[in-house]
Amino acid sequence: MTRANALRVERAPALIRSQVVENLRQAILDRRLAPGQRLIERELVELTGVSRTSVREALRELAAEGLVTAIPNKGMVVTSVSAEEARQLYQVRSVLEGLAGRLFVENATAAQRTALVRALERVERLTAKGSTVLAAKDSFYDVLFEGGGNDALRVVVGGLHARVSVLRSLSLSVPGRAEHSAKELRAIVDAVLAGDADAAAAACARHVEEACRAGLIALSEQDSA
Repeated sequence: MTRANALRVERAPALIRSQVVENLRQAILDRRLAPGQRLIERELVELTGVSRTSVREALRELAAEGLVTAIPNKGMVVTSVSAEEARQLYQVRSVLEGLAGRLFVENATAAQRTALVRALERVERLTAKGSTVLAAKDSFYDVLFEGGGNDALRVVVGGLHARVSVLRSLSLSVPGRAEHSAKELRAIVDAVLAGDADAAAAACARHVEEACRAGLIALSEQDSA
């Protein structure tokens, strides 16, 4: 599939903006649109096949998510994340996900525990095939945070989601990281099934710490490329 075809939007008026946002978001996560790359409206109109108004609306939404940044005298560019910014985001993630693991053990229903196991199994199947696992991991986290029963925590995590997704995509590009990540999620589920809130919190935090190491390696390689 060509770069242009990958970004092109199907003609369904009510869905055009959401399709543009999703296509551009995915291109950023896949690094087809690279950090620091200037986003020229005319080019995006040609690539997506939609109006300039739709492109502008999509860029505003992506800017609100932190995926693109408006730079004076340059326009919109794909947001770059520095190593220090990455460390800070991972520090926050570690605390939030550790709390999520603890709350899941304390509050989740039997059905939610089963759903977490199934979400993990999907991640493991995709990892074994060498397929993209970000969406499957999103489903795992959806179950984890829902089962914890803390709406405020879910809101905070939602606010970080887009910026964190860029780093997650980057860390998973490190050879062997996807396999290690699946094992770390397995450790979380094992602790949940054992009813050990301390172990679940520790496993969640450890998973983020390992993702941080991989992400910083990927950022370093990106900067030196």
